[in-house]
Amino acid sequence: MKIAIVGAGAMGCLYGAKLSKVATNQVFFLDVWQEHIDAINENGLIMEENGTIVKYKCLIATNDPMSIGPVDLAIIFVKSTLTKEAMMKNNSIFGPETIAITLQNGLGNVDIISESIGSKNVLAGTTAHGATMIGPGKMRHAGVGKTIIGELTGEVTERINQIESVFNEADIETTVSDNVVSLVWDKLLINVGINALTGITRVENGRLLNYPEIEQLLELAVVEAMKVAESKGIKLSFADPVGHTKDVCKATAVNKSSMLQDVIKRNKTEIEMINGAIVKEGKSMGIDTPVNLVLTNIIKFIQRYEI
Repeated sequence: MKIAIVGAGAMGCLYGAKLSKVATNQVFFLDVWQEHIDAINENGLIMEENGTIVKYKCLIATNDPMSIGPVDLAIIFVKSTLTKEAMMKNNSIFGPETIAITLQNGLGNVDIISESIGSKNVLAGTTAHGATMIGPGKMRHAGVGKTIIGELTGEVTERINQIESVFNEADIETTVSDNVVSLVWDKLLINVGINALTGITRVENGRLLNYPEIEQLLELAVVEAMKVAESKGIKLSFADPVGHTKDVCKATAVNKSSMLQDVIKRNKTEIEMINGAIVKEGKSMGIDTPVNLVLTNIIKFIQRYEI
């Protein structure tokens, strides 16, 4: 399968590296970070996993989508704030039969991708893996979890089963869901509880639970998001999303969330697509979300003034 990873950040690198192990796959990284691209092409992608260093060399990295051409599968891993731009700049990799799957954080990515290539070619999913960039061409696999993917219609099709098989063959534990919209909300609630708080406190995921004051904020933020989801008729997969979010904190204890990494690097975060999305959706449903509003505004303040 010819695969393009659109956005070679930590998570994109993780999936691209794993998929490149399968002999029948041809994997390309599309990114704008030239130093990173050069390092991968010269030395391969270096991944730290369970204390072991592994080098993946069967990869091609580029910032030129024209050099790749249409692919069978495009996995979208850019920041949610960059999805629209990435779809426009990389439109040459999307042929009439190209399948695009978003495993990104936050709400709105499916709609943006669908506007570009049509919803019939778009799949969605979630991942519980954690990964951290160390430097150009180097990353750390910081947490292992399941990947769940599905058709937007809820159908279990031949193509979704094929992608499940390709992922599992690459040792990316994957299952198919007939309710992927709910799964996106499941992941959103996890990010609502973890990402902004790690960005503000600047601690790894697991350490959020070491401080009762922060743990309480995590609980309140997730409960607000639960109320918004329920008001929209979203059936969440977990009876206790707060407890599940804490379990993810423990499973990815040493991971620096993507938002914390962005704060440290002074990059624009995905706050508007995560906690900010809960505030926006809450307003439309007449539900107050004060904790998510505070978390959103603090991250926006940190971004604006680079503190």
